[in-house]
Amino acid sequence: MMDSDLAKLYKVEIKVFNQAVNRNLNCFPANFRFQLTMYEFDALRSQIATSNGKGGRRYRPYMFTEQGIAMLSGVLRSDVAIQMSIRIMNTFVEMRRFISSNALLFEKVSSMELKQLEYQKNIDEKFDKVFQYIENHAELEQKIFFDGQIYDAFSLVTSIIQKAKKEIVLIDGYVDVDTLNILAKKNTDTYVKIYTYASAPLSDKDVYNFNAQYPTLAVYKTQVFHDRFIILDGKMAYHIGASIKDTGKKGFGISLMRDQEIVIVILIRLITI
Repeated sequence: MMDSDLAKLYKVEIKVFNQAVNRNLNCFPANFRFQLTMYEFDALRSQIATSNGKGGRRYRPYMFTEQGIAMLSGVLRSDVAIQMSIRIMNTFVEMRRFISSNALLFEKVSSMELKQLEYQKNIDEKFDKVFQYIENHAELEQKIFFDGQIYDAFSLVTSIIQKAKKEIVLIDGYVDVDTLNILAKKNTDTYVKIYTYASAPLSDKDVYNFNAQYPTLAVYKTQVFHDRFIILDGKMAYHIGASIKDTGKKGFGISLMRDQEIVIVILIRLITI
């Protein structure tokens, strides 16, 4: 219990209470009385508003254990103090008796709480898997855009790019700055590899500027592929009928590739470049 609360119960001023204790410090070792740390005191003030900025308590209070409260009856010798000490000690005894008598009940309640937490954890994990599946399969396996559907095409390509958590591999022979503008929508820590034609209108300065704000991008030149592909995290791949810089400018289609072996073959072919 806190010194100020005990002073109120004993009907003495807090100053008088602490003076009586300080005159008998040999009766109050560390396991009888201890002072709150500043962190504990600040936390306590924030909860009970001990100090309101208008002359409230400023020093760190002392806390008394059960043994310390028992010792107070010998320090504060008034009839009120003695009777109050007896009542407080009786309360401690009743608390221990209640806890001891209901130990089995508390153990069962604790066990039920643990089971409930474990059950809730399992339910949360199942829901996470369901939501993840919905997120990964929300788009159609095939989508076609016609001339003029620039925003719709841009939105879909952007949503595909943002699915990648670690790596994006783009195979597109006609990459330019417009392509980089779309890739800038990627997640922050996602690494990007571009495989494009040597004639693609993308300069080293363009790559440098992109990496200055949206790291990290690496560009490789190759003539091996004709079609366009986006591969996410080495697992999910899309076949794109046109360069992504032209999304919505001409009719083209996007298809999700379900055959994982084809994705692996493409990645292995890239390694040999």
